[in-house]
Amino acid sequence: MARPIRVGITHGDINGVGYEVILKALADEKMLELCTPVIFGYHSIAEKARRQFGLEDQRLYKSGSAGQAQDGRISVVEVGGTAPEVVPGEPTEDSGKAAVAALEAATAALEEGTVDVLVTAPISKEAVHGEAFDFPGHTEYLEAKIGHGAKARMILFDDNVRVALVSTHLPISKVAQGVTKESVEAAIVSLDDSLRRDFGIPRPRIAVLSLNPHAGDGGVIGTEEKDIIEPVISACREKGILSFGPFAADGFFGMGDYRKFDGIVAMYHDQGLAPFKTLAGERGVNFTAGLPFVRTSPDHGTAFGIAWKDQADATSMREAIYAALDIFRRRNIFEEASSNPLKKYVTEKPERGERQPRKEKGGKPQEEEDNLNEQTAE
Repeated sequence: MARPIRVGITHGDINGVGYEVILKALADEKMLELCTPVIFGYHSIAEKARRQFGLEDQRLYKSGSAGQAQDGRISVVEVGGTAPEVVPGEPTEDSGKAAVAALEAATAALEEGTVDVLVTAPISKEAVHGEAFDFPGHTEYLEAKIGHGAKARMILFDDNVRVALVSTHLPISKVAQGVTKESVEAAIVSLDDSLRRDFGIPRPRIAVLSLNPHAGDGGVIGTEEKDIIEPVISACREKGILSFGPFAADGFFGMGDYRKFDGIVAMYHDQGLAPFKTLAGERGVNFTAGLPFVRTSPDHGTAFGIAWKDQADATSMREAIYAALDIFRRRNIFEEASSNPLKKYVTEKPERGERQPRKEKGGKPQEEEDNLNEQTAE
């Protein structure tokens, strides 16, 4: 019998809501049946949080390494040195160092295979930024450290919406420069791949948003749509990717058109994430697609304003853990199915009088393609 999936969890900024949402999420009685949680942080701080947040029945076990974690237990792997002082609600140099230490330890365990997936609690970019961490965020760090040349793609999702970004942590003054044919195509292709591989959607439909208001109004208020985005959408469709647009973001979300698609490509951070977080509420998850491992996180920040006040909602952290497990399983199924390129055919003869669907050149039933065309025309 295979061992449970081992989930590495970084504690994030110790002065934020990291420990609160982690321990509250792990208080779910189903959690230890589904996985083996391994927290990278400090046992003493975790115990302080457990007592402060009234988790009397929870048991935390100190472990020398992720490889020594035991199934059925919540293990805490010390990330080295004396635990820093907790200063609720304030990013400090010590809290930044502790966040980086936890991330480095968890990343090493992921690379070694002693944890299977990674879930990260929020960090303060102000606190972590320095010589040891010269990255805009987790996504860029993981891509550089253990991506092995793969390109990361940030995808925010819940049960109803999945949003990928062309540009992530760019100043708004530089966003237009980041919208190129290459960057837009890379976003569409990587989202299509992730929807198939990580979300189990065999023929995903992808909506692509415009950069300018009103999709440029035919070039009156911007030409990026005509010059860049539309040609890329057409090129992707020629490659078999079901991409559509560009859609003006306000009407697309305001009229509920997002419900018609499996994924959405937004041109920049707030264009995609502001409506997403409004729609998803506490159930949103941040997923780093495109890399050779699974990493998720809650879609909120450190929430310093409510840190250590027993006011944080753990729903997004809980969803992030569940999502990491689901994606890990789906990815394994996809890779196992894809490992044998030979197609499997049904050998039984059809019942007398049963109509067989016409086949197109690509081998897809023509009925399926006709139905898709009818949906597209709506």
